[in-house]
Amino acid sequence: MSAAPDRDTYPIQDLEELGRRARDVLAANDLGTMVTAAPNLYPHMWSWDAAFVATGLSTVSVERALRELDYLLAAQWKSGMIPHIVFSDVPGYFPDVERWGTRGAAPEGVQSSGICQPPVHATMLRRIVERATAAGGEDARLADEFTRRTLPGWIDWHAWLRSARGGDGSGLLTIYHGWESGMDNSPRFDGPYSRVKPGEMEPFVRTDTQKVKDHSQRPSDEEYSRYLWLVQQMADVGFDDAQLPRVMAFQVKDVFMSAIYAAANEDLAVLAEQFGLPGEAPQLRQWAREFREGVDATVDEGTGLARDRDVLTGEWIGPPTMAGFAPLISTTDQALLDRQLEVFEGPDWTGDPRLAFPLPASTSTTYEGLKPRQYWRGPVWPVMNWYLAHCLRRRGDEKRYRQLREASLAQLMEGHFGEYYEPFTGEPLGSMDQSWTAAVALEWLADPRNG
Repeated sequence: MSAAPDRDTYPIQDLEELGRRARDVLAANDLGTMVTAAPNLYPHMWSWDAAFVATGLSTVSVERALRELDYLLAAQWKSGMIPHIVFSDVPGYFPDVERWGTRGAAPEGVQSSGICQPPVHATMLRRIVERATAAGGEDARLADEFTRRTLPGWIDWHAWLRSARGGDGSGLLTIYHGWESGMDNSPRFDGPYSRVKPGEMEPFVRTDTQKVKDHSQRPSDEEYSRYLWLVQQMADVGFDDAQLPRVMAFQVKDVFMSAIYAAANEDLAVLAEQFGLPGEAPQLRQWAREFREGVDATVDEGTGLARDRDVLTGEWIGPPTMAGFAPLISTTDQALLDRQLEVFEGPDWTGDPRLAFPLPASTSTTYEGLKPRQYWRGPVWPVMNWYLAHCLRRRGDEKRYRQLREASLAQLMEGHFGEYYEPFTGEPLGSMDQSWTAAVALEWLADPRNG
């Protein structure tokens, strides 16, 4: 493990230094088997973090990037689910594996949570494979061997999502906890969470509020009690997929996760064709179509934004969050794409002149419930800037990709690699030296048209 970056040089002076600092962050957070999500607040491996971290690592070492994905995939459950946390041996995180109660449900020797996160993995693996193939030599050989060996596991992951979470024909995936969305406390989930009434459970002591001095950046204790009650509901039925629809007090059709799944199915189909499993591609593409159409069907004609749906009430979920831009990830409807981009660049989003940088906040900047310092309730997330830009570039929208790249690099030059940023001041918030923030900095810098 290397030393932490020099803390006396802020802001960073040039892009070369930004790259060096980003590499230092990933090296400092590397336990050898996994790159922890952050050095203090998040000392374990998170599923979608690991996928983004791997693509950033591939700019430095394809071998290390593939090892990251390998370690995550080794924690895959027999059902096909990839858990949202794989625990390291570093103590001091809550809820830990004991509170999750997954022993017996998880594979032997694996310490994990019992829920999932958005399936960005195939998209990031395709990105790594493209980089390795272009490099040729040992990188290309390693990527070829890894992809052929692990493809069945990634396909099982997608099949589990389709059967356990998206088999009702809606073209949308169900989540049973806001943590599964990756946008843990987003206003998207205020309504569904308000109907979660915790019963009797063990007392708890949080660790996150001991590590982030400004508690306003973190969810409240009341919110946390709901989060833990949902964990207990799952544990009480042994994380049995067949039982969850009957027992869970939180059930949401997640439009953003569904769009990620649609796009990832297309990427996995490409990999299947290239690496020895062409017979799997038609099914993957069918799932891509099904969920692409499901996402498009959620769009509110009035706002132009996609919406989640509360399964238990049947109601659409209305707060204007960045999840509303799910079609930017997956749609093939040009008119819808044009409408989404118009909203995205409008005064409620990246066109708000008050923004420190023209980047999407996690909620509309004019939303009455905006909390610009609190987690997914207002801050700007560097990883989402890069992911949305990546999706736009895949469509051939080089202009918007470059605009987001320029603004993102300007944001990151402050030098702390924050987990998220205050949208109007540009202040880094949450955990500093966040691995996926460093990873996407390296992705931006690896652009062959860098300059």
